[in-house]
Amino acid sequence: MTTAATGLTDERVGAVLDEIARTAERNDPDVMKRAYATAADWPQPPTAQEAAELCAQAALPVHPQVGTFLYQLIRSLRPALVVEFGTSFGASTIYAAAALRDNGSGRIIGSELHPGKADRARSHLERAGLAAYAEIRTGDAREELGTLPGPVDLLLLDGWKELYLPVLKLLEPALRSGGLIVSDNLPMLPPEFTDHVRTAGNGYLSQQLPLGDGIEFSVRLQDAA
Repeated sequence: MTTAATGLTDERVGAVLDEIARTAERNDPDVMKRAYATAADWPQPPTAQEAAELCAQAALPVHPQVGTFLYQLIRSLRPALVVEFGTSFGASTIYAAAALRDNGSGRIIGSELHPGKADRARSHLERAGLAAYAEIRTGDAREELGTLPGPVDLLLLDGWKELYLPVLKLLEPALRSGGLIVSDNLPMLPPEFTDHVRTAGNGYLSQQLPLGDGIEFSVRLQDAA
């Protein structure tokens, strides 16, 4: 019996993820080196918009371990709505959308500040055959994610680190009880963010997981008051 390719075994999905990974390996070190060198001469740290411009050619894909974890979570949770802050070239969106397709339902809404990156992510999703399960909103996530079609079942935070906490607080009223939060790049997370999700009384149970370079994995224990 022949089984149709699904999820991460789909050739189109694998080809696009491999292309993004090769682009990152080829370009990201030099792009990020130039970005840090440029910003080092500035009197103030770059804003999110300035950082987006500096890193416009960097793919910055989610680590495959984290992407696979997202796929597993979504297959198990069967969410109606996944929300992503920081789409970049769309690698993490592809992992999520592949799981949603294999579940047969659900949608991911991503956000990307840089228009060129958002367009590239949409193209990658189209080529992977997953565009029907994803929407990429272009602009500041604090504005673009202010209106959502329903409760958030899973939130991925993988954008500008200083905005993790503002974006989380924006979405807290929409996070359902039992909703999951995956916060990537643990070593770079601001202490005010980790303090928020680890502090008793804020409505989360949170722990570190050694996937990629580390993630903070949190569950929402209660609906916002």
